[in-house]
Amino acid sequence: MEPSVQDIGIAVKRLQWRHHTEASKRLAELGVSLPQWDVLRRLHEAPDASLHELAQRTFQTDQSMGSLASRMIARGLIERVEGRGRAVRHALTPEGERIRKAGAKILESVLTESLSPLTAAERSTLHRLLTKVGEA
Repeated sequence: MEPSVQDIGIAVKRLQWRHHTEASKRLAELGVSLPQWDVLRRLHEAPDASLHELAQRTFQTDQSMGSLASRMIARGLIERVEGRGRAVRHALTPEGERIRKAGAKILESVLTESLSPLTAAERSTLHRLLTKVGEA
């Protein structure tokens, strides 16, 4: 029997929930939440990103990103830096970079374990299909 679109949606959500739950548990050992680690990752990828761009890249509102950035500054994970224009910009601190790297290993482990039942070809197909519907 062919799965319904709701069945597919629930399967995607269940996998996402599993990834988030396990990643959050393991990242807590580093003293960061998944959203905090995601900010570190995105700042590494786009070091000149404005606060608004970071909010978009991390699926947050501008207001929640501002609050999160303030907490991360207080913890010494990121710092405000001078940038062009009036946009607020941030950079990773050495501690933020250390946490980013350690968190990347954790996420790699969580995702590898989760996707291990799939062959390389199946992972490629899954990626292609999720990208296709994500960009539709």
